[in-house]
Amino acid sequence: MTALARWHVGAWTTRGTRDGEVAVPGRRRTSDELNFDVVGLARILGRRLSGRDELQVRLWQNELRPTHTRMCGVHTLADPDNARLLHDTAQEALAWLGERAPAGYEFVLTDAIELRPLLDLSAEVVAVDAVVQLTETPLPAARLATAHVRRSSSGDWYAGDAVCNWSGPHATSEEAVAAVLAAREKLVEQLRAAGREDLAATADRWPAVPIESA
Repeated sequence: MTALARWHVGAWTTRGTRDGEVAVPGRRRTSDELNFDVVGLARILGRRLSGRDELQVRLWQNELRPTHTRMCGVHTLADPDNARLLHDTAQEALAWLGERAPAGYEFVLTDAIELRPLLDLSAEVVAVDAVVQLTETPLPAARLATAHVRRSSSGDWYAGDAVCNWSGPHATSEEAVAAVLAAREKLVEQLRAAGREDLAATADRWPAVPIESA
């Protein structure tokens, strides 16, 4: 799935209003709108639906998003049975997403779809994000050590996150990856200096540096 060649920790959808919470029109989705976002996210990331199911999604869209400029947090489905169908469809989409989470991460539905690093140090793959989170101490190398590598429209290569570049420009992807790997080595040293040998020992199970060429 090329859509998951590069990912970010945190929310992947707009946040919604939980049961018992005060609605915040314009800022937080209704539960129906959030469920629709879950279905939509899976479709964006490559989930294919039957013609009948695609039609149903369009019907939900017409009711929940009548215009592109509509305010979120105010629309719900009129038919309770239809709302339950949307909820069930969102759960199926969530399960589909869960099967495709990057190694060392998981998709979780809270008040949004969130991608979180798995915090199990005994796992086969331990995300660098998990190590940084468990450290609970700011380490200088942490930011670049968790970076991904991507190519810009100009052809240069950078290392960073979903929105920022922290290293580059580099002439090749190999140079950008080398910058991230150097930061990971520094992170191991800093973890040991902080007395977290348990976290440093996971370095041989960190995933390869993600590279996005497009």
